[in-house]
Order: sequence, then structure tokens, then C-alpha cells
Amino acid sequence: MRLAQVLTLLLFIRLTLVHGASSNAKHYIVYMGEHSHPNSESVISANHEMLASVTGSLEVAKEAALHHYGKSFRGFSAMLTPEQAKRVAESDGVVSVFESRTSKIHTTRTWNFLGIDSIQQYKQLQMDSSSNVIVGVIDSGIWPESESFSDQGFGPVPDKFKGECVTGEQFALSNCNRKIIGARYYFKGFEAEYGSLESQGGTFFRSARDSDGHGTHTASTIAGSVVANVSLLGMAGGTARGGAPSARLAIYKACWFGLCSDADVLLAMDDAISDGADILSLSLGPDPPQSIYFEDAISIGSFHAFQKGILVSCSAGNSFFPGTASNVAPWILTVAASSVDRIFKSNIYLGNSRILKGFSLNPLKMETSYGLIAGSAAAAKGVPPSNASFCKNNTLDATLIKGKIVVCTIETLTDNRREKSIFIRQGGGVGMILIDPLAKDIGFQFVVPGTVIGQEEAVLLQKYMETEKNPVAKIYPTITVLNTKPAPAVAGFSSMGPNIVTPEIIKPDITGPGLNILAAWSPVAIEASAERSVNYNIVSGTSMSCPHISAVAAIIKSIKPSWSPAAIKSAIMTTATALDNTKHLIGRQPFGNETTPFDYGSGHINPTAALEPGLIYDLDSTDIINFLCSIGASPAQLKNLTGQLTYCQNPPIPSYNLNYPSIGVSNMNGSLSVYRTVTYYGKDPTVYYAYVDHPVGVKVKVTPSKLCFTKTGEKMSFKVDFIPYMNSSGSFVFGALTWSNGIHKVRSPIGLNVLSV
Repeated sequence: MRLAQVLTLLLFIRLTLVHGASSNAKHYIVYMGEHSHPNSESVISANHEMLASVTGSLEVAKEAALHHYGKSFRGFSAMLTPEQAKRVAESDGVVSVFESRTSKIHTTRTWNFLGIDSIQQYKQLQMDSSSNVIVGVIDSGIWPESESFSDQGFGPVPDKFKGECVTGEQFALSNCNRKIIGARYYFKGFEAEYGSLESQGGTFFRSARDSDGHGTHTASTIAGSVVANVSLLGMAGGTARGGAPSARLAIYKACWFGLCSDADVLLAMDDAISDGADILSLSLGPDPPQSIYFEDAISIGSFHAFQKGILVSCSAGNSFFPGTASNVAPWILTVAASSVDRIFKSNIYLGNSRILKGFSLNPLKMETSYGLIAGSAAAAKGVPPSNASFCKNNTLDATLIKGKIVVCTIETLTDNRREKSIFIRQGGGVGMILIDPLAKDIGFQFVVPGTVIGQEEAVLLQKYMETEKNPVAKIYPTITVLNTKPAPAVAGFSSMGPNIVTPEIIKPDITGPGLNILAAWSPVAIEASAERSVNYNIVSGTSMSCPHISAVAAIIKSIKPSWSPAAIKSAIMTTATALDNTKHLIGRQPFGNETTPFDYGSGHINPTAALEPGLIYDLDSTDIINFLCSIGASPAQLKNLTGQLTYCQNPPIPSYNLNYPSIGVSNMNGSLSVYRTVTYYGKDPTVYYAYVDHPVGVKVKVTPSKLCFTKTGEKMSFKVDFIPYMNSSGSFVFGALTWSNGIHKVRSPIGLNVLSV
């Protein structure tokens, strides 16, 4: 153990002894909104005084405090008993007190598919204006030696950047450059909640260096430099680059071993806002259910980023089911995941010459055919056949699987697929066929030749194994197939709406490529690459789709530097498409199920159209305050949140009238009117006409039905009347409103829950 690690461990033990004096102490975040303190030192002093009032002494208060937030907003995190936390919550100036939860990283050829190479402005950006756009990436760090982070051709670091390159274990000042312009790392929250980093038993660097691979992957997806001839062991070969390769990166490592303490994430956001980031990208979030906005670290941090003109892009999560979308505050751009027009085939050649379609990332070649055996037929002594079929640890008889390809099944959605192949290899097995209909589209990597099949292929395989005395098979290495149809499709794992906090804000907002994405990787992160050290890796998740959207936001910011976060968000949302490359409605994997805006938001991102949206739905902090009033925020909360006395209108403006690019009404009793305002961005006078895709059972009237603009920057308001003639039986019905001038189409999805007519 290194000296630095020993000293850190001693400090951790000391803190544990202090905090452990009360056995029920937990890690709480105390959020206090805006503040008028002159500097961070003043904030820290005031925080200690507040803590001392409940801990009994200033010394204990200082020991209890872990993080202080004072650059962009005020607050702190500390080890407190529930009773102490309750007393702090009653103090003047406190907006909320909540236990620090754990967010998780959201992971389990894309720019060509998105058409970004056709953007003339984009080609110009690679050499000029976007080089001043700074994207803050809050994740697991970065592998700075990757070719994707070369700063060749970059000018000096922008003067507006106020951040630092914090050194640490195997991370020197020289690891920052004109591409990676800043790097920080945070671990106190993680250690307070999970114990010292050293006790976790995995590879890590107590610095901004990435041992996980996830942060390197997301950062290179956003702004990786152009690198030719990149692949994962020959798969998905081509040129790797980020969506905005001339953007700068500021790295904030707040995740360790796939887990991110809310307290650490919030401090990273506080720093990133102060450092001068233009865009923040977070491919992480809490497990469902989503907390209310005042008790969610990412919602709080992103609110203050929004106030400072910073767009925050977040992944929606990988929880499969309705109502599981995370990061759903209206000031966050929430991203679902979808496929691209590429698949990875690893087919199976049976002894009867039949070929079964399989899918995986399998670089391993089988020289000959091997015998087949079902996991259920190879149960270890005392293990029921049904349990053995899942191919988990100590469930298979090594004498039966030795030298054979084992056919396995899935017990739960959260099964570790790669682990099954490890247990097969330990028993002497030579390959694995995994029957996994729900996840066959995801490119899994295994430690033996392996592939994933769906239900139809499973039936054919089972029939062959039952009728053949000595069934054999050969698993072929993966081949990459391009230009597949239909694409995109929403990934089966992508979390869905409705938004359980404020259902009238349709979430997710947008979908983008998140399935089988190739990007830079940490060569020490071998677990997720099937024990192979690689510099580029293919992974899936809303973690991968989020940085695609962050990159497009960075491009828009570079072209429209004066645009607000809401304007950039509107441009991305209203120009998205709900159709795939067969001109049909986007489906959902694995079975092509019909989708709604709760799957894809406004649709799949269209970067070309987003640069010139025609009209935008803008909103500012005042609109957000009115929205918070509509969901019950108290005057005291609003005062602390904004730093000034704030009163709600009486009655408050309905939440469905927030000037959002989508239109949602969650509790509709009878007819209702919704209002929106659009701003024109174009060169010449023009007329936009309204076109409505009516939700089932609802008549829609738009007034006025045409908008005549004479100059850029002009605003016009309109009313949308919803007249229901049948209720929606407790579920949402969907439609859309599109404004078009014959050149631009500005589309807003509509979602209504009609309780009565």
C-alpha cells in the first residue's frame, strides 16, 4: 500500500471514529439555495456555526462536515443523526435536508447515422468557434493518454475557464492539455457511505484518472478528437470521433466502482458552474423512484446551472419499465437511448447445417464444432435443473460441460451475462449460447466464444438438440452489419415516463444513440471488456446516448452563443423525428412494440435540423419559479432558493403552462386551454401554420392557427384548446402540434390524461 493511501486510510478511520460516536449517523445533504456571502470561507464558517448548534460544539461540527457548497449555491453535507438532521431542517435559510443517495452510472458509427457530417457549419466548427465551448463531464474520470484526447491544433485554453487541473495518483499537470483543460475528483461522500476506496477491492486511482472506462467513453463521445482506424478487436471498425471534436473538456470525477455519492456529484456541479462550463453532461442518476426536486442532488445542481445559462444533459436511466425515468426536472434535458443502423452478428452453425442468428461482441474463433449441452442437463449434485439452466456459480457439473458449448437462460433482467461465461470456462466449457430474448440486441462480451439468441432461434435450437443424438455447433466470430432497418428503435432497457414527480412535463425529452456505441476506454478497465485490455470499447446504455445529445448542444452553443439552455433544448426537441428509416413510427426493442413520447420524448435527435429550428420555446428562471409555485413551493423555500423574497401568483400559473417544448396535462377534467409562446429565428418574414395530430378522444383547436413573423427575435403567443369527448381510462393519450412554414417543422408532442369530459 502506498504512503499516500496509508495516510488517507488513517484519516478515514479517524473520521469513522468521530462520526461513529453516534451509531445511527448518516450522510445528509443540507441545501440552502442562493447566498450573499462574500466568499467560500465565509460560507464554510456559517455552515460550521449552523452544524455546531445541533452537534454541541464547533470542533464536532467541523469533524462532521464533509463537503461545503459555496461557489454557485450554499449548502453542505455532513454525518448527522436523523434527530440532528431534523433540527437543521428547521433552521432559517434551509430549503431542504435529505440523505445523500447513490447515483449509478447508466451503462450496461453513430455520427454518420445522425448525418452530422453533412452539416457545413459543423465542418467549419472543427477549426474555429467551438474550440471555446467547454463541456463539463461528471463521471468516473478520464484516461488522458487516449488518442481521442489529443490537443493537436487547439489554441490556448479559453480565458473564461476558471477551473483547475488537480493532480493525484498517476495524474500530473501534464495530463491536462488544451483539450482536457481541467480535472477534479471527489471521494469524501463515497467513503462516508461505502468505506475507504482501498476497502472496495478493485482497481482505482485516487485522482481524475479513470479505472472504470465509463467516463473516458462518455467524454470521447462528446468531444473526442478524430482518430482513424479504430475498432474493438476488429468490430465496428472506422474513424472514431466525438460529436463536437473541437470542444474542450473539463473532467469531474465523482463516481467510483460505478457508484456516485450525491454529495460528491453536487460538489462537482458546484465547481463546474463556477469553473465556466457551457454544457454539463451527467450519464448517471438515482435508482427509481425519482425524488422530489428539492431533495435530489442533480435537480438542485442543474437548477443553479440553468440560472447561470448552462445546459445540463442527463441520462434517463436503464430501468426498462414505465415510470422509471430519472433526472426529470424541467430544467434538465433528459435523454433516452435508441439503436443505430448497425448490428453485430455472431451466428451459430449447427451440425445439421442450419444457421441460427445470434448477436454478441465475439472476437473469438472456434476452429471446429463442439458438443452442445443445456445448462439444465448439466446440473451439479443437489442443484435443481431449472437453477442450473441459469449457469450461475457452482450450479454446473464440470465433468458434464467440459469441452462443450453450454446453452444457458436468464433468471432476471439484472443477471450478469458475462459472469455466466466465466463459470462455464471455470468448468472447462468452451462456449456459451445464451437464450435472452429481451436483451439480444445488446452487444455483450464473454470470456469464451458466446452469442445471444432470441425466442424463435431458441425453439429451433431446442428442437435440434432433442432430435439429434450427438448435437454439435460452432459459434462464429462477430461480423458488423451496416445500414440495417428499421432504425432507430428505442432500446429495451431505456427508462420510460411518465414523470412521477410532475407528470405534465413529458419525460424523457429526446432519444439518441445508446446501443452498442464504440468510444475510447480505460485499458485497465478489463472487467467490462471481457478481461481484455482495450483502448476502445463498445458498451450500451442511456449513459451512451446522453453524451451524443451533449455534443449536439455544444455545437448549437458554439453557433448560437447567446442562446439560453431552454432555447438549445427547444431546438433539439422540436426538430427531432418520431420516424425510423422505414418512415414508420419508431418501435421499441426487442419486439418492435409500439411507442409513445414516454419512450422517446420528442423523438430521435436530428442534429442538422437542430441548428436551424425556425422557432424556439424559451423560458427563464422566472418561468421556473412560477412552475415551482404551481407544484406547491412555499415562499420560504423560494426565498432561500433564489436569495430574494419571492411570492407566488394567486392562483398560481398552472404547471402545464410552463413554456415547455412539449405539452402535457396529467389531470384533465373537461375542456382546458394551454398557452405557449414561440420566438422566431430566421432571416426573412415568414408565416407558420399549425397542424395537429389529434389525441384519441380529444378535439384540438389552435388559436391563432397561423403566426406571421416579420423579423428575427419576434415573439408570438398562441392558445391550444383541448375539448375531450371521451376519457382516457386512467392512461395518457398522445398527439402532436407542428408549426410549419414549408421549410421548418417545429413539432411538440402532446400527452393528455383525460379523467372526465
